[in-house]
Amino acid sequence: MFASVVSKFGGTSMGDAACMRRSAQVAARQGSSLVVVSATSGTTNDLIAVGTIAQKGNWAEAKKLIKKIGERHEKIAAELDIDPAQRAQMEELLEELSSMARGIFLLKDCAPKAMDNLMSLGERLSSVLFVKAMSDQFRQEGIPRKVHWQDAREVLKTDEQFGKARPMTDKIKQLCQEKMTNLESISYVTQGFIGSTEEGATTTLGRGGSDYSAAILAEGVGASTLEIWTDVPGIATTDPRICPAARPIVEISFKEASELATFGAKVLHPATLLPAIRSLIPVFVGSSFDAEQRGTWVRKEVADSPLVRALALRRNQILVTLSTPEMLHAHGFLAKTFKAFDDHKVSIDAITTSEISVSLTLDDSTLLNKKLLQELAEFAEVKVEENLALISLIGNSINHTAGLAKNIFDAIGDINVRMICLGASKHNFCFLVAQDKAEEALRRLHRSFIEI
Repeated sequence: MFASVVSKFGGTSMGDAACMRRSAQVAARQGSSLVVVSATSGTTNDLIAVGTIAQKGNWAEAKKLIKKIGERHEKIAAELDIDPAQRAQMEELLEELSSMARGIFLLKDCAPKAMDNLMSLGERLSSVLFVKAMSDQFRQEGIPRKVHWQDAREVLKTDEQFGKARPMTDKIKQLCQEKMTNLESISYVTQGFIGSTEEGATTTLGRGGSDYSAAILAEGVGASTLEIWTDVPGIATTDPRICPAARPIVEISFKEASELATFGAKVLHPATLLPAIRSLIPVFVGSSFDAEQRGTWVRKEVADSPLVRALALRRNQILVTLSTPEMLHAHGFLAKTFKAFDDHKVSIDAITTSEISVSLTLDDSTLLNKKLLQELAEFAEVKVEENLALISLIGNSINHTAGLAKNIFDAIGDINVRMICLGASKHNFCFLVAQDKAEEALRRLHRSFIEI
């Protein structure tokens, strides 16, 4: 039976013509049947800026950014010597960018639907260019495979929640089987991060959603392996920029990797693993800049299950504490609380409760949601603490190991812990500290649990 490989390349792997050629070499070596690409480095941020600036009425500044985006892609196109048909496709996309931005400027409105369409242009542009890089590589190596460009919006169908759309899994599987055939002889290049509603309106899966797209499409085509190619050689025991002694992880379980991604690791998007877990697809994480390095495998079952596998840091957290005497021996308070967060589509990271209080950790962007805070204040006293960071120890049997908490708090010594969350998962122990103490706490914990 044919074993198909789905490979995803991030923005740095699409950074310029040299990066694209290097990534094409990796795709050729791996025998990739489906390649999912991000926008070129910095393009998504520039597209968001175009929409924001145009909405504010500054057309001159918006035009400068549009020109910058165009020149970036023109330079890559020239170096790759793209075909006339590909050039026409790229120029059509750049014209679409200019027209959309002009419309936003004239209307002074960049609704989520318009922003999604605007942001989709980054991946649509990079994928056109990568088809050329990959075709050239296959031809040079004598690989008898055709390379086809595939519009992700034709297969990755979602709901209408613009900005953070939810994929329609069963529909996607059906469309993948219909649209991407002959994977034995054809390699498809498509876009991460984007999809469309059943009516055809362009949607996005949220920032970082290219990994998620790749996993959804891997499930859709029944892939044997999902590869995530980035600018770092796999997953490390913690962020090497904070802790130079961080070590590469050769193998990690789905559950550990999910916790690690959710609680701050940047290598994987938090939702990436869900489709892979569902369909038992092994995930490989490696560097397109040094594909010979060992990288990290993420599997359901692994040979080694240490108490602490890795440490994660999630910055820019706030602690919201809700207090009311009505909680005492009463029911319904938590239901009311969770309903408020659900209504405003705000995700809670960690939670603890006492007799008359409940404390929740959230990303600090929640502070912008004044309506949520006002609604919470209608039934409880609301206290908000800022400038916090969430530190997580990820591993195995964490909630069944005597003495672990003592060792943790001995390691961080004089650093105050504001909140602890333990017991909900055997793979995670997390706690809040002041943001300016977080990196030091992480280094101490790494010395105590990883470097021993």
